[in-house]
Amino acid sequence: MATEVTTDATTAKTATNDAAALPRERRDALDAALPDELIETRESREAGDAAQGARASSRLVSLDVVRGLTIAGMILVNNPGTWSHIYWPLEHATWHGWTPTDLIFPFFLFIVGVSITLALGRRVEAGGSKRDLYLKIVRRFVLIYAFGFLLATFPFVKTDQVDFTQGFWNGVKTLPHGVAALLAVVRLTGVLQRIAFCYLFAALIFVKTNWRTQAIIFAALLVLYCVVMTKVPAPGYAAGDLSKEGSVASFVDRKVLGNHIWKGGDRIYDPEGILSTFPAIATTLLGVLAGHWLRRRKDDYEKVAGLFFAGALLVVAGWCWNPFFPVNKSLWTSSYVLFTGGLALQLLAVCYWLIDIKGYVRWSLPFRVFGVNALAVFVLTGLMARVMTIKEWWNFTRTDGTTGANLQTYIYQHAFASWLSPNNASLAFAVCFILLWLGLMGILYRKKIYIKV
Repeated sequence: MATEVTTDATTAKTATNDAAALPRERRDALDAALPDELIETRESREAGDAAQGARASSRLVSLDVVRGLTIAGMILVNNPGTWSHIYWPLEHATWHGWTPTDLIFPFFLFIVGVSITLALGRRVEAGGSKRDLYLKIVRRFVLIYAFGFLLATFPFVKTDQVDFTQGFWNGVKTLPHGVAALLAVVRLTGVLQRIAFCYLFAALIFVKTNWRTQAIIFAALLVLYCVVMTKVPAPGYAAGDLSKEGSVASFVDRKVLGNHIWKGGDRIYDPEGILSTFPAIATTLLGVLAGHWLRRRKDDYEKVAGLFFAGALLVVAGWCWNPFFPVNKSLWTSSYVLFTGGLALQLLAVCYWLIDIKGYVRWSLPFRVFGVNALAVFVLTGLMARVMTIKEWWNFTRTDGTTGANLQTYIYQHAFASWLSPNNASLAFAVCFILLWLGLMGILYRKKIYIKV
């Protein structure tokens, strides 16, 4: 979700003066990354038109870059050539602990939180009726959840329950059975569904409270979740059992979601489950708080230092909590929130310093391309991956001579595994998948088409 950032007079003055102080080549590079409004703001100030500069709006380019980095990471880890051959950094931790892959989702939720503050801040400060603002928040929640449900249900039938081998009309007759079979087991949670709920609650909290209350809610969510997870036993298990089967979060998911739970974990837990959504909201609120810091009338270098120092403190705090409540992505533990949130703060600080202060933007173009159309590329890549892997739709020949391979298996085996080692072939497939979509989304970027909800 690309987010517009409105700046006040002081921020506009600082941004334009900083840009004017850059060397000409870096200044030109920054112009290429920014919307016309910001460039016009700077030029108007250079011409002496301070009033126009104070009213102008701009986009925080580093925010798009970090968002694009996370989306590129999501595409990379979600689309290997084969799940049987993956380098360990591109896999999630088996349970407790973390890998680089476990940083991607919390980083994205953190950026959602930052975007909430920057996008809605001026409207909240303006006062007056917030009815339209609430409607916008709810509408965005519904749309994001709907896209998640689309990915979960596509192609809208359980394909192994639909049979077209006996003729077209016979296949049509089996469609209702295929739809019913799908709805009986379709997953109600997921990545986009969690993003939707985190956005909804974080945005409503932002609109209704000030930053101090938001910080208290952030801390309270982490402490209460830790208490529930370590002191409340799931039936048949001891209090503090944090195993896949025995955690209270896993029990709630099994009890409430039933057949609609994530099937990848043998239906005993859900990595985007119900209880673990509450600390995920805390991750988003941390982004909201970072957005408050970025909007303050402070020197840019002070902002960077604040983000980086706060990130370091959270990383240390997360590891201090780890022995008592282990870092765990699937449970979204409180230590995991602090640890990943700290790293997200530091990543944003580095990108803000490099891009928005120093003007080094050329390297970030691929990530800007993904970042300004993040939701669109996530949904479209998910649909394409689903199409390529529906086994009932394809009947290609494998390299061993057997038939029945889906499109992804065929491409992986013939274009990559035929000349690369299994792990390298799987990685090469994922990289080419990213490059394909980078090219497609680059067309939209060049035409300045930004798909928003």
